[in-house]
Amino acid sequence: MAKRWKTREVLVGKVGVGGNNPIRIQSMTTSNTRDVDATIDQIIRLADAGCEIARVTVQGMKEADACEGIKNSLIQRGYTIPLVADIHFYPPAAMRVVDFVDKVRINPGNFVDKRASFKTIQYDDASYALEIEKIEEKFTPLIEKCRRLKRAMRIGTNHGSLSDRIMNRYGDTPRGMLESALEFARVCRQNDYHDFMFSMKSSNPKVMIEAYRLLVEEMTVLGWDYPLHLGVTEAGAGEDGRIKSAMGIGSLLLDGIGDTIRVSLTEDAWNEIDPCQRLINLAKTYEQIETSIKVPSVEKPDPGPLHRDGAVVLSSCPPLDLYKKIKISGGDGLILSGKPSCQDELPLRTFPEALAAPKEPQAILIRDESPEKWPLLRELNPSLLLLAPSTDRLNYCRRFFDTVQHQVPVILAFHYDCSKEDLIIQAASEFGALFCDGLGDGLWINAPYENDFLRNLSLNILQAARMRTTKTDFISCPSCGRTLFDLQDVSKRIREKTSHLPGVKIAIMGCIVNGPGEMADADFGYVGSKPGMIDLYVGKTCVEKDIHFADADEKLIELIKKQGRWLENV
Repeated sequence: MAKRWKTREVLVGKVGVGGNNPIRIQSMTTSNTRDVDATIDQIIRLADAGCEIARVTVQGMKEADACEGIKNSLIQRGYTIPLVADIHFYPPAAMRVVDFVDKVRINPGNFVDKRASFKTIQYDDASYALEIEKIEEKFTPLIEKCRRLKRAMRIGTNHGSLSDRIMNRYGDTPRGMLESALEFARVCRQNDYHDFMFSMKSSNPKVMIEAYRLLVEEMTVLGWDYPLHLGVTEAGAGEDGRIKSAMGIGSLLLDGIGDTIRVSLTEDAWNEIDPCQRLINLAKTYEQIETSIKVPSVEKPDPGPLHRDGAVVLSSCPPLDLYKKIKISGGDGLILSGKPSCQDELPLRTFPEALAAPKEPQAILIRDESPEKWPLLRELNPSLLLLAPSTDRLNYCRRFFDTVQHQVPVILAFHYDCSKEDLIIQAASEFGALFCDGLGDGLWINAPYENDFLRNLSLNILQAARMRTTKTDFISCPSCGRTLFDLQDVSKRIREKTSHLPGVKIAIMGCIVNGPGEMADADFGYVGSKPGMIDLYVGKTCVEKDIHFADADEKLIELIKKQGRWLENV
């Protein structure tokens, strides 16, 4: 597949998405949409930062009517940035707001269906067909109005808000996400409406990547070419949020998939624009590369002395120097050159040097050797391979794994010479793309920064790829007009109290739209249920309702302790 996967152009206002247009940047306001002035101020700040499409939440008629004033005031101030209405559960609001906005986002999991009950429900073909008829009946009026007014639409599937119908027939899976999107897309096409695009979001980058790939494969078979909006839901804040987002979005962009993007952070909305711009700049470096999203199937080798869930390599020497020996520690899986306390030693040799000592156990560094030389590795006796291409890393490594079918651990060793902000985005995208496909047994980020920073970045990448868990995993939504508390403040507070619980996933959701479904992957959930009140969840089950906001933090900790998941912070 050549860069990039060609889609049709869909106009959102005057902004073209897909076709020959550049990758567009989107974000979403966090103000109450009824507060017209505050929402306008946020949209202006987003536009000034480089946002090209702005979304607002529309949960009812008052928010829908507010969009008229928001749109008109923006135009009067000289801002033509397209306005998108975000709809959940209430089709009448979509019918009203489409008069005022440039695009409507609907969630196929809840536009017609009620909130999922997560119960086993039997759907035979006849009952399933009746459900589809219900979709056609309630969705068609919006399609007809969008077509008449020349409004765009996004069919925005979320992993955490699939309908009971989908989950009972296809499972809570990427395949289920695909079918959820197709149900609504078929109705659009039946009505000769084509100004729509898809998104297939999840808080798990691996699920998100697979869902988009399935959609591209299906559209290729069907001959469809609708644009794709990329995003990882509930990515969180800070470095963690940027890593998760880059892993999901970047992996797809490097394969030429994606026409618009949003990095969803539990921060001020305008902070999302900078990582979007960095992702787009990285994607440009792959634009001229002929690539394929074919993923090699590789059996995991015995990790030997390395950590079985992913090793981290650090260097105490300058990034471009190579030590003659690499020493491997046992207990924590770190590989640290030049540390006398390590248990084992292996000579580290470049590929040509290794040919001189084929019988000696060694770590072999492979830089940019041509594939014609790879068969020579079979004549050697490596205990460890370090794969270190300098360009086109993603495709070079895929070809290597597909060709060599290694039987020993492979460390991905990439060198970067860029700012810390770019390093986070680039390393998460390139390492993450390979790790999410099951390729590689560890990483060596070779960059001119302190080892503590590189070690934490490496471990965070492994955790985002669902390989190795070293700290609490937080799933937190980016906030919007539905949020019932200060999400940034609460998220920061809960992180400070619970960040020492490796293997525990905690979801912090501003409203019930994003929970419980959106946090179904979490062990514990903290969800705004009504003003001043919090519901607590264990998995998908609400176990305590309407807790006063002032007591909710301690109640969450009590719940974690009751479930036997608490560790004392030492």
